[in-house]
Amino acid sequence: MTRTDKGVFEARLARHYDELRRLYLDLYHGDTAAFDCFVEMLRRCWADRKEALREQDAAREADPSWYRRQDILGMMLYVNAFAKTLKGVEEKLPYLRECGINYLHLMPLLQSPKGRSDGGYAVADFRTVQPELGAMEDLEELADACRESNMCVCLDFVMNHTSEDHEWAKKARAGEPGYRERYFFYDSWDIPREFEKTVPQVFPTTAPGSFTALPDCGQIVMTSFYPYQWDLNYGNPVVFNDMTENMLFLANRGMDVIRLDAIPYIWKELGTNCRNLPQVHTLSRMLRMACEIVCPSVLLLGEVVMEPAKVAPYFGTPEKPECHMLYNVTTMCTTWHTLATGDVSLLKRQMEAVCALPRDFLFLNYLRCHDDIGWGLDYPWLGERFGQWETPHKKYLNDYFTGKWPDSVSRGELYNDDPRLGDARLCGTTASLCGLETAAESGDADRLARAVACDLTLHAWMLSQSGIPVIYSGDEVGRFNDYTYHDDPDKAADSRYIHRGNFQWDRAELRTDPDTYQGKMFEGLRRLETIRGSEPCFSADADVWVEDSGSSHVLALCRKVGERELVCLYNFSDQFVSAGVAREEAYRELMYGTYYEQIRNITLWPNGFAWLLRE
Repeated sequence: MTRTDKGVFEARLARHYDELRRLYLDLYHGDTAAFDCFVEMLRRCWADRKEALREQDAAREADPSWYRRQDILGMMLYVNAFAKTLKGVEEKLPYLRECGINYLHLMPLLQSPKGRSDGGYAVADFRTVQPELGAMEDLEELADACRESNMCVCLDFVMNHTSEDHEWAKKARAGEPGYRERYFFYDSWDIPREFEKTVPQVFPTTAPGSFTALPDCGQIVMTSFYPYQWDLNYGNPVVFNDMTENMLFLANRGMDVIRLDAIPYIWKELGTNCRNLPQVHTLSRMLRMACEIVCPSVLLLGEVVMEPAKVAPYFGTPEKPECHMLYNVTTMCTTWHTLATGDVSLLKRQMEAVCALPRDFLFLNYLRCHDDIGWGLDYPWLGERFGQWETPHKKYLNDYFTGKWPDSVSRGELYNDDPRLGDARLCGTTASLCGLETAAESGDADRLARAVACDLTLHAWMLSQSGIPVIYSGDEVGRFNDYTYHDDPDKAADSRYIHRGNFQWDRAELRTDPDTYQGKMFEGLRRLETIRGSEPCFSADADVWVEDSGSSHVLALCRKVGERELVCLYNFSDQFVSAGVAREEAYRELMYGTYYEQIRNITLWPNGFAWLLRE
């Protein structure tokens, strides 16, 4: 490390030192030796950071709002499904650029045991890539190539647990000193049973309980998710130090965004639900400071699959920030509820809450992702207002999206179905849930046009929200469900693989043919994305609010910068609907160029939308 470089590091460390030390020592009972090890670890990681990344750090420090640009467009993909290997993904970068992508989220790709990986979320080695995908050097080369193309790379960091095949877990199982303390090991069921009195089960059907017996060593270990995923004990400072170093190792390989998987779960305390405890926020604050000291160009993306009141605290405060970005989980879930019911009341209520949050809060918006849709809706409000109580309403939504409801055109599958509780989650691709799959099978051109319109409308709705929009790979060409997972013994029990199938490059070749649904989807989505990237009303600084549209079927979202106003109308009904907002001026529709002398009452197509800019 040169004298100049050392000065930069020491200045960043000094900026955070007092708070970092206080938080660390409060959490770890005054363990100054562990804190000193933590600081030395930060120095090692800084010394390991290559010059190109240090230059990027300096540039982004000088432009702290760089990631709030309106032209950022993300895509998430599985390396093996998209291009087989990391080198394959690098070869496909021209396709991603054609899609307008400049934020690439690579789904879990670190070493994990076959058949016991939970889709890659059971990590056996945080510094080794799954061999069939390539090597860590390939990941770094891909990140370098993306940086040269001004494309950010996001990678998952599984914080809550390791695989039982991880070196720490193997040593803990064997009883080596110092390793059982990295997990939650017990000699009997006494304490685990006390935990289970207050801790909800994550997967009550597929992985009931929160502990697993290990007969070979006579121990019980905490496993909140699956039996092969052992919860880490962040009450042990060695765990926090080593896991932070693993995170910074990945940052030093060129990752721009680190997705903190399941962060609400990482602190465990007997007598609580082990969710969202205050210590979690202390840990996330310290992770943020670690990044600002070692790699200030790296962003933290929090995965907080909770109700809105529990999500926002993970941003921290302007003085003491935690995550740079959070998933907008509730809006995603509410969007699909709205499509099934045709009523925008809950979505309007949801957006009123989102729009009231500080403008600095940046959400990552999406329609579908690698995971299932869990129906975490505001059931007390839905029940009182519409009589849509939790159990019967979940059944309706699942029946609707699995095609069991009369006249439903959706095709999805249930995940983690629990008939005893009348509960289940939902899986499926955007296109199949929008009816594109059934429409294509029918050969009915009108049905196909309506399904494409529905799909594009949902994407337009996602793109009009503030934050970073992320598309799931394949949605740009209307990818259908992949039912071949039923024939794979390693996947058949997990219906989430219905939307994790291999990318169909032969169908993607049709994206330039306007007579195909692939061409219509690709061209329509690219036009929406281009408009979003250039229209000032989509800037992060815009004022955003929702209004009454005059119809329970139509959501009206308004965005304004100075005197420039954009009114976005979304029809969640499968019928023609007249709606609008009280404006006297003329407006021009951006997608299709239609001119309106007034927008108090205009006709929207079934599942259609309008982006209306004041002339």
